[in-house]
Amino acid sequence: MQNTTAKQIAVPPLSLALIPIVLTVGLLGLQIFHYDDFTPHIPLAIGFAITALVGWTQGYRWKDIESGAFHVLHVAMPSIATLIVVGMLVSTWISSGTVPMLIYYGLELIDPSWFLAAAMLLCSVVSLCIGSSWTTVGTVGLALVGIGTAFGIPLYWTAGAVVSGSFFGDKVSPLSDTTNLAAAVTETNVFDHIKNMMPTTVPAMLIAFMIYLFVGGQDNAGIEQLAQIDTFKAGLAANFDMGVLPLLPLVIVMALAFFKVSPIPALFTGFVLGAGVAMIQYGYSFNQALTFAHSGFSISTENAALDSLLNRGGVTSMTWVVTLMMFALAFGGALERTRCLEALVAAVMRLTKGFRGLQTSAILTSVTTNVVSGDVYLSIALPGRMYGPEYGKLGYSRLNLSRAIEEGGTLVSPLIPWNAGGAFVIGALGLTVVDGDYSVLLYAPLAFACWLSPAIGILYAQLGVFSKTAEADQEPEETAVNNTVVAEGVKG
Repeated sequence: MQNTTAKQIAVPPLSLALIPIVLTVGLLGLQIFHYDDFTPHIPLAIGFAITALVGWTQGYRWKDIESGAFHVLHVAMPSIATLIVVGMLVSTWISSGTVPMLIYYGLELIDPSWFLAAAMLLCSVVSLCIGSSWTTVGTVGLALVGIGTAFGIPLYWTAGAVVSGSFFGDKVSPLSDTTNLAAAVTETNVFDHIKNMMPTTVPAMLIAFMIYLFVGGQDNAGIEQLAQIDTFKAGLAANFDMGVLPLLPLVIVMALAFFKVSPIPALFTGFVLGAGVAMIQYGYSFNQALTFAHSGFSISTENAALDSLLNRGGVTSMTWVVTLMMFALAFGGALERTRCLEALVAAVMRLTKGFRGLQTSAILTSVTTNVVSGDVYLSIALPGRMYGPEYGKLGYSRLNLSRAIEEGGTLVSPLIPWNAGGAFVIGALGLTVVDGDYSVLLYAPLAFACWLSPAIGILYAQLGVFSKTAEADQEPEETAVNNTVVAEGVKG
């Protein structure tokens, strides 16, 4: 709890409040773009120190800054714990054949006559199952680019379909790090967060699907063009069972989610079931199942691309993401405690009116942070902490905010070439500009689902539809408890 002295300190002037954010964004840009090193942890740690110094000039003590950071981390601990369980679950779901089976039947969707639509659907299925857009782009997406090239389809069209599908899963999968981060910084339930994104996600995906279906693909295809997909399918069928049993963990977890069981026990149940199926179906020992849960699944299928997709998961795979979340959240907590965020919000709110302006500002702030900092995590964490209290003041649920920052953060990331997400897409799919030919970068406007979703979100905000109120979101007693927690976070 913050002491009396800290409570009495006035909101800093906007010029002072901007110093830690501008300097931190500058450090992130230097690290990512100049040194070509996407490890934003230390710049965020330095940003935390800069914020502490700015707070010190305003009269805050170290205990005030520390308590602000720890408060936000405390609030986010359930999501951090969820990510750790997700790491355990992913590895066991691969070893049990759950994920391989879904990928196998997803590959059945590939048809040359509607290749682009099928590519989007396949990447959607894979990314939803594994919760990783980058892994989907770098494996299945890369294979699809090769097939599309053989079909004579422009590279940027195939890339647009791959990006649309791949980042769909990153947005709505409970296994995704950004999905859990958005829920954490806005203090919302991850399953409620996913459910609340459907009104923008489903229309965006349907419109994108119809466009890709209209554009189509290639009517005539031979065995050679489908060789890459056949190789994937053969490798999966040779190493995993395509029966019904591997579906059990997925069905149970979906049922638990439907009945609103808390994420950690629901996902942990999925982990236990996955480990059980792996031991029964494939004869893995109990010790091997525990090793998979800690260090990740490992298999050699004699197909490097397939191995790259399957050899993943485990608690250790989440270390990078969890530590980054902790640095980003601590930085946001320090900005919040020193009232720097309050100064920024006040400046923005002077230019906005009511919920419409607030929701639109949240989306555009995430987009702007994505563009300026090149870091998708910061584009979610900063506006998530900046605007949270304002939704309660207007009587609206923070689920509106969590949706806004996912749309402006997760989905916009791959569309910006200098963003970490965009840079990865360009590198993984071979979209390098050669001899001044910038046509390959057309993948960004052709990734329809990624920019349609935030556009639909802004439209909803202006029309006042699909805008969840605080009363509709929670029971009265729960609202009271959460409002107290939020108030303590802002004031205490």
